[in-house]
Amino acid sequence: MARGSNGITLQQLAYFIEVAAEGSISAAADLLYVTQPTMSTAMKELEARVGRTLFHRSARGVTLTAEGAEFLGYARQVTEQVALLEQRYLGRPPSRRLLGVSAQHYSFVVDAFVRMVKGSSAAEYEFSLRETRTWEIIEDVRTFRSELGILYRNEFNRNVIDKLLRDSGLAFHPLFLAEPHIFISRKNPLASRDHVTLADLADLPRLTFDQGANNSFYFAEEILSTLSSKQEIRVSDRATIFNLMIGLDGYTISTGIISDDLDPEIVAIPLDVDERIEIGWIRHSAIPLTEQAQRYLAELRAVVSGFGMALLG
Repeated sequence: MARGSNGITLQQLAYFIEVAAEGSISAAADLLYVTQPTMSTAMKELEARVGRTLFHRSARGVTLTAEGAEFLGYARQVTEQVALLEQRYLGRPPSRRLLGVSAQHYSFVVDAFVRMVKGSSAAEYEFSLRETRTWEIIEDVRTFRSELGILYRNEFNRNVIDKLLRDSGLAFHPLFLAEPHIFISRKNPLASRDHVTLADLADLPRLTFDQGANNSFYFAEEILSTLSSKQEIRVSDRATIFNLMIGLDGYTISTGIISDDLDPEIVAIPLDVDERIEIGWIRHSAIPLTEQAQRYLAELRAVVSGFGMALLG
C-alpha cells in the first residue's frame, strides 16, 4: 500500500477507524492526541483520495455513509494485517483484539463467546456481545457495529430475511438445523414429559422477545409467530424471560440447546410440530473475516457440535 502523498496512509486509516467508532472528529482527535483541525483535514484528504464521501457531517457529529461503512470493513482488515506483520517480523507485542457480535437470545452464543475470551492470548482486547432484536442485528452488521450476527430463518421468514440481507450487502451462512423445543422451568408440570404438543401449551403464557418498532411476524425470534395465544408476554432480555418461566410457568420456543451452567433452572422439551429452525451467522458478503471473527466461529461450531448438532457449514 502506498504511503506517499498519492496513496492512503496507515495513519489515515487509524484516524478513520477512531472517528467512525467515536462518531465525532473532535472526540477521536482527543483520544489520539492530535488537534481537531489535523483530524478534520486528514479525513477530508482521505475522502478526496478515495473519491467518496465517507461521513455524513452534522452539528451532532459524524455518521458513516453506506460507502463509509464498506470502507471501514476494509480499513479494519488492513490495520489488522499490518499489526500481524509487525508482531511476527518486528517483534511487536500482540495488538489489541477487537470483535463485535450481535445475536438473538441464544445461550450457545454466550458459551462460545466465553470460550473465545478465555482462549484469547491478547494482553488487551475489546470485545462486544449484543443480544438484541432481529432488525438491529442486521443493522449492526451492515453498519459494522458488529462483524458477525447470529440469527435464525425458516420457511416462513426466509424470503423476507434473505431479501433484507441482500439489500444490506450481507450473506447468511447456515450453522445448524434444530428441532423446535420449548424452554420451561424445571418446576413446570410439563418438565417431566418427553415431548409436548401445541395443545399442551394452550393455557400457558407464551413468552417472546420484543422486536420494537419492527415487530413484524417475519422478524420474530420464535417460530410459529403467527399463531394466536390467549396469554402472551413480550420481554427484552434472557434473564427476564427465564424469571417468567420460573415465576409464571411460561414457555418460549427455541432450538433445544441450553446451557446447564448459564441456565440451570431451565429445561428444553421437544415440541411436536412440522417445523425446523436454521441457525446461521451473517457477515458482509464481500469483506474477508478478521482472524478474531474466525476464532469466534470456531468456538461457536465447537459448542454447537458438543450438543450433538450436525453442522451445516
